[in-house]
Amino acid sequence: MKFDNSTAAVVTGGASGLGQASAEALAAAGVKVAIFDMNEAAGEAVAAVIGGLFCKVDITSEESVEAGYAKARAAHGQERIVVHCAMVTGGGKTISFNKETGGYKRNPTEMIARAADGIFTASYRIASIAALGMANSDALNDDGERGVIIMTSSAASQDGQVGQVAYGGGKGAVNSMVLPMARDLMDVGIRVNAILPGIFATPPMLGVQDKAPAIFAGLEASVPFPKRLGKPEEFGSLVLELARNTYFNGQCIRLDGAIRMPPK
Repeated sequence: MKFDNSTAAVVTGGASGLGQASAEALAAAGVKVAIFDMNEAAGEAVAAVIGGLFCKVDITSEESVEAGYAKARAAHGQERIVVHCAMVTGGGKTISFNKETGGYKRNPTEMIARAADGIFTASYRIASIAALGMANSDALNDDGERGVIIMTSSAASQDGQVGQVAYGGGKGAVNSMVLPMARDLMDVGIRVNAILPGIFATPPMLGVQDKAPAIFAGLEASVPFPKRLGKPEEFGSLVLELARNTYFNGQCIRLDGAIRMPPK
């Protein structure tokens, strides 16, 4: 995959955090970037800085995602790189103690369904719509490559903590999607990979630093090396390598400083 203004990318969740870092890295490499996000103000601001395009997109809506791709393609042409960072999820233990009743209550099935829709189903939606456009486009090089799809999973997909049944399960489903999707798309030259980030210094975690500095310091100390949270630009760097290196395919790669999450 070459990086210049003939190459277009779509980054979901590009208005902040890991998505923003990915969008910035791709734009700095010369790629035309469209940001899919629900935060219009932040998305427009990031797009203005990187010289990209903002598309207000709800990843849980087929119609919204289709419209986002249509807008991006009208401006930049067929996307050849997709980085999917956006998600919708929920939390809560499978069974938890209810102080009001003195008994236990169950986390409702609807919470799990919401996470399944906002993580697994949304990932398939973003990837498959992009893949259809890529497959109907010309090959980019002698390998017959037509595009690359990079999912965002999580270290929690392999060692989820208490209360992460919905999130960890959804991200685990993303991991399980990667290889069969890469095999589905091998004949049309589309690669599929996933990054499994550990604890990164994204806005929610920086909020912990402000509100509970001792907890934040403990999180940093829990990382074997380096003793800090991941930097979003380190995630962006791996996105570039996965896009650049054509031999990366069907992989789920941890980016976590060797952390293994404790139960809680």
